[in-house]
Amino acid sequence: MNKLKAIAIELTKKNVLLRKAIRQLIYMKRFLGYFYIKTFNKVDDKLICFKSFNGKSYSCSPKAIYEYMLNQDKYKDYKFVWVFSNPENYKHLENNRNTKVISASGKEYNKTMAKSKYWIHNYRVADHIYPKKNQVYVQCWHGTPLKRLGYDIDCGGNVLNTAEEIHFKYKVDAAKFKYILSPSKFASEKFITAWNLKAIGKENNVVEQGYPRNDKLMNFSEDDIQRIKTALNIENVNKKIIFYAPTWRDNQHDSSIGYTYKTEVDFDKLRDALGDEYIILFRAHYLVANSFDFEKYSGFVYDVSAYDDINDLYIVSDILLTDYSSVFFDYANLKKPMIFYMYDFDAYKNEMRNFYIDIEELPGPIIKNADENRLIDEIKTCMDKAHIDQYEEKYIAFNNKFNYLDDGNAAQRVADLIVQA
Repeated sequence: MNKLKAIAIELTKKNVLLRKAIRQLIYMKRFLGYFYIKTFNKVDDKLICFKSFNGKSYSCSPKAIYEYMLNQDKYKDYKFVWVFSNPENYKHLENNRNTKVISASGKEYNKTMAKSKYWIHNYRVADHIYPKKNQVYVQCWHGTPLKRLGYDIDCGGNVLNTAEEIHFKYKVDAAKFKYILSPSKFASEKFITAWNLKAIGKENNVVEQGYPRNDKLMNFSEDDIQRIKTALNIENVNKKIIFYAPTWRDNQHDSSIGYTYKTEVDFDKLRDALGDEYIILFRAHYLVANSFDFEKYSGFVYDVSAYDDINDLYIVSDILLTDYSSVFFDYANLKKPMIFYMYDFDAYKNEMRNFYIDIEELPGPIIKNADENRLIDEIKTCMDKAHIDQYEEKYIAFNNKFNYLDDGNAAQRVADLIVQA
């Protein structure tokens, strides 16, 4: 991001009217450009466009749906396009049947969106890109929500958007998609209010069939575990694995790079207390742009933020350490110990997002302040039988409420419902 753009972003943080004016100008330029391309490109009924986390990775439900379709004869005539910010890193996917990899920017992307019958994305489509009436946009989303979304945000928004601007973004998205995927009745209810679907008559467009991305959590093998450990370069590490996955903070942003995250954990203290028996796989949220220097903790902390598929990290870990990230909903399918280190609980709840559920439902210990001593104690004991028994009832209730549809076959159900093969 160049200096001029960073200065512009800094100015728009402080001036809402200027921000809206600039965004409207950019929107109109892009909208007219896309409208021209859309007008002169006919929809191909056998073309499907996949995109995950705005082009940052090959992962999540788009990946699961793609891989299911790739292995089914009834989809053998379909063509698949994957969209990435760094397409050169994913050219190997073109070894798969009828698969093409393209860049997330430029005319080829716009042309692909204009021609694809199906858009299978897990993030909002750019505001200026609207589907034709005969196109099917499938909003896969990327997790059961703990934090409030869209129209349900009643705090002050974030550093780049007021609550009103956030509501508008969700309004635009809702107007576009044909389906939104849901893993549970709970999630369906929240998606309906977050996207204000009743107001536009789309409350029945929620596909409540489980999350395709969680199929892998039901279908992995010991060979998969060894493959993943080799890819992470920890195949010879004979220690317990802590997967630390904190979420992003709406109020931490650097105009020159984007959203940032400041690690509040005392890794020195954790290494001294746990280094002989544990390692940590640290993964920043996909919106976080800053990098992390863990060289000092080599052999104890491994930065896996750039690793594509988070499911692999779930599978190889023994313990999940998180805060407000929705990762724990998916991780609960594995019935492994979870610890919730919410060191800024009051500020996060009251000043940023607030929550959809009572956190007392969480099936693990909750630490609401920066208390590394308690964190260390919880890590040391969370795999003990007494600890597991303590949270067993909560775990059962949690999975019965949030994960009852995750049975390893969600991709099949979703693909066969949304694609008229």
